[in-house]
Amino acid sequence: MKTSLSRRLAASVAVLAVTGLGLVGCGSDSSSNDAQSAGGTSPGKGKAECAQLEQFGDLTGKSVSVYTSIVEPEATAQKNSYKVFEDCTGATVKYEGSQEFEAQLQVRAQGGNLPDIAYIPQPGLLKSLVQGGYVKEAPKPVSDNVDKWFGPDWRSYGTVDDKLYAAPLGANVKSFVWYSPKMFKDNGWEVPKTWDDMIALSDKIAATGIKPWCAGIESGEATGWVVTDWLEDALLRDAGPDVYNQWVNHEIPFNDPKVAEALDRVGNILKNDKYVNGGIGDVKSIATTSFQEGGLPITKGKCALHRQASFYAAQWPKGTKVAEDGDVFAFYLPTTNDQFGQPVLGGGEFVAAFSDRPEVQAFQTYLSSDVWANEKAKATPDGGWVSANKGLKIDNLTSPIDKLSAETLQNPDAVFRFDGSDQMPAAVGAGTFWSEMTNWITGESTTDALKKIEASWPS
Repeated sequence: MKTSLSRRLAASVAVLAVTGLGLVGCGSDSSSNDAQSAGGTSPGKGKAECAQLEQFGDLTGKSVSVYTSIVEPEATAQKNSYKVFEDCTGATVKYEGSQEFEAQLQVRAQGGNLPDIAYIPQPGLLKSLVQGGYVKEAPKPVSDNVDKWFGPDWRSYGTVDDKLYAAPLGANVKSFVWYSPKMFKDNGWEVPKTWDDMIALSDKIAATGIKPWCAGIESGEATGWVVTDWLEDALLRDAGPDVYNQWVNHEIPFNDPKVAEALDRVGNILKNDKYVNGGIGDVKSIATTSFQEGGLPITKGKCALHRQASFYAAQWPKGTKVAEDGDVFAFYLPTTNDQFGQPVLGGGEFVAAFSDRPEVQAFQTYLSSDVWANEKAKATPDGGWVSANKGLKIDNLTSPIDKLSAETLQNPDAVFRFDGSDQMPAAVGAGTFWSEMTNWITGESTTDALKKIEASWPS
């Protein structure tokens, strides 16, 4: 799932909120989140990989419809990862991927034609669907799996009013800086361990005549989202996860002094003529350079550092080796202090069910398990996927950047926080936050940019 798509989903929150989410949800009504059973003997009885699915009984002949924005070529790996579920239960999965997912999900909700399950990459949209009465509370086996394999941080993003509705699925890590291992080795540069080390390295690189950083924030209607990630990462490191949560939930003003301090920290890099925009132009060129092209000067030796998420691996030119000893790789964006462990900014999808039939609950349970996480890894030989599931065996991942992402997510010191703008009201997260960060790059002050965003927060 590309972040540009998940960010367009932010607009769905506002639309769903004003178009009547009070329609009757799909599926049967149950007063408990206990697992539903179809009765009979499960086809997979006695097989280790089927153990958790036996409780749902014989589901032969049943089907589960899944709707998602994950399309080919990534869709093939998704469908292949469902084979164990189908063999264990006798049920089949009807998969539908669409690039128009965000718009069509609204249409289906309003028309009473929702699928059994949808993969939703935004907590704000999930909350709107829950509040409209569409989403079924997750059954107990799913809740147990989330507690066992994901923990409280991830659980909270699928929870509304203290009830779990959606288990995490895939994930991405945004707290990365891309670089060229060869370029570093040739110049005797070392991967920085702290933010101060990273600034010292930037000064060293700049002294050679190379602009150390390159960036691009143009993304069509979503232009500016790249800077929102920068700010979120900096705030997590400077002020910690609790302040980050308060900011996201508007318990402190958007222009709180701590937020301004974090944005100025970002400005010391992105608005520094000595640092940017390597191989592209001046500071203002960041606003007109697409996020897909922002890091490409690294491959030509025109730039040394590019902060971007794990999914940026797909943007490198064909034939680029992404590995620790390759053409490009990434390191963890260093911390600014040692107070808050290892903050990790990221995103992911969540499994929302609009029916609680036994076969649907069984599929939810499978997707929230360590069994599925490892089946999905094995079904994705070309890489490009990772999960925060702690039962995922890193050796089953083939891509070095996927392995690094999984190690980062599974690090016991990691403090994960979901992308902030994806949790904010659409008028802010998919509106003024993007536009004002673009204005900020092109000359607006930190004070004015944050003040305008604060003023736009819905009352």
